[in-house]
Amino acid sequence: MGKITGFMEYQRLHEAVEAPQKRLKNWREFVMRLDDGSAKIQAARCMDCGIPFCHNGCPVNNLIPDWNDLVYNQDWRRAIDSLHSTNNFPEFTGRICPAPCEAACTLNINNDAVGIKSIEHAIIDKAWEEGWVVPQVPARKTGKKVAVVGSGPSGLACAQQLARVGHSVTVFEKSDRIGGLLRYGIPDFKLEKSQIDRRIAQMEAEGVEFAPSTYIGNQDDPVADGLTVRTPQSLLEEFDAVVMTGGSETPRDLPVPGRELDGVYFAMDFLRQQNKAVAGDRLTKQTLAKGKHVVVIGGGDTGSDCVGTSNRHGALSVTQFELMPQPPESENKPLVWPYWPLKLRTSSSHEEGCERDWAVTTKALVGSNGKVEKLVGARVEWFTDEATGQMKMREIEGSEFEIKADLVLLAMGFVSPVQKVLDAFGVERDARGNVRANTDDYRTSVDKVFAAGDMRRGQSLVVWAIREGRQCARSVDEYLMGESDLPR
Repeated sequence: MGKITGFMEYQRLHEAVEAPQKRLKNWREFVMRLDDGSAKIQAARCMDCGIPFCHNGCPVNNLIPDWNDLVYNQDWRRAIDSLHSTNNFPEFTGRICPAPCEAACTLNINNDAVGIKSIEHAIIDKAWEEGWVVPQVPARKTGKKVAVVGSGPSGLACAQQLARVGHSVTVFEKSDRIGGLLRYGIPDFKLEKSQIDRRIAQMEAEGVEFAPSTYIGNQDDPVADGLTVRTPQSLLEEFDAVVMTGGSETPRDLPVPGRELDGVYFAMDFLRQQNKAVAGDRLTKQTLAKGKHVVVIGGGDTGSDCVGTSNRHGALSVTQFELMPQPPESENKPLVWPYWPLKLRTSSSHEEGCERDWAVTTKALVGSNGKVEKLVGARVEWFTDEATGQMKMREIEGSEFEIKADLVLLAMGFVSPVQKVLDAFGVERDARGNVRANTDDYRTSVDKVFAAGDMRRGQSLVVWAIREGRQCARSVDEYLMGESDLPR
């Protein structure tokens, strides 16, 4: 425990951010990490609890009190070693994780939680600056080969762990660049892609091979031009184990009149285009929000990313609708702690300019000459069905309204992985259309095939993907070698 009375003496300090009017002019990250002195003070607020609930709040079980104490004592080198012992990519989580660890912080019961995420951010950024993040090349090779299908955070974590114990790992990715939804689903103003690139360079030095623009599925599946097609059978013949770590990529659609109009797009298509443009790609037809009235349907992180992107394009207005009722501004801590609370969350993108509304359903999209011009919505109320105990909604009579909409972005979440890929592998599925595999061994119904991340658990957080990739790597190592020294 760095300072016994620190949690009573110091208040939480949030990371400095660039002003909205300035950051809207570019696509760079705008959150500045804590300097060494500020990080020391923030780490002093950690109480070194007898039962550190932050450990369980964090899906990768980061050793938070340990590296808080090390930062307080300015032992940054040991701090990054402690952080890396549970998390392969703290630069990702330190930027885009919603920090369930902070919700579980004991100090959060009656005060502001320890700024765990900001301290993590400071540790890893300092480690890169000091040259402490280096390849961990295995002392010997095992002669075993593993194919990882999907290069998001789960696939990368799994691949890195397996390479470090000597397996020859190849990561296959259907996109033209490695990174999965880290690369093309998260805007650069939240995660600059140089963060991914230097991890890829580290992993290549550790022996991981990357095969972008490679689709894994049936030979007759329709795929984009320029993709190499590999069948699951060819992988099973070449590799000793195959790990499925693709994302939950099938978006939830909006079955209303006018859905077919031009100007109505899935959020991920919109975000992917912008990320490719920032990367320097020349796009023949990019969907832009400049000069348009934008309506984002869906109140989650993807919807928030659409808000921030639209404002940077120069939208005339941005409105975000959510079907569920507005959450309370603050949670009832004695009731929900240490679990993740339902409360109103305002992102940096919302602060840049956005009208938000809750308990709104979309009834129709209306336009002319094939282009959307307005959205017809209505207000709903939620109630508990006495017969089933389930929450249901009903439209409030007389609440129908119209709003201008030149661009409608559907950000209502994802329902499952791409089913034709699962068909090609022939794996069993659960009731939600995900690959059926448990968290004991991550093995699927097909011999030699494992599954982890969103493809197994469904749409989730980056930190959960990293956890599953690491745990799956241990299971693969045990399968190949009979035992494993990798952590779970």
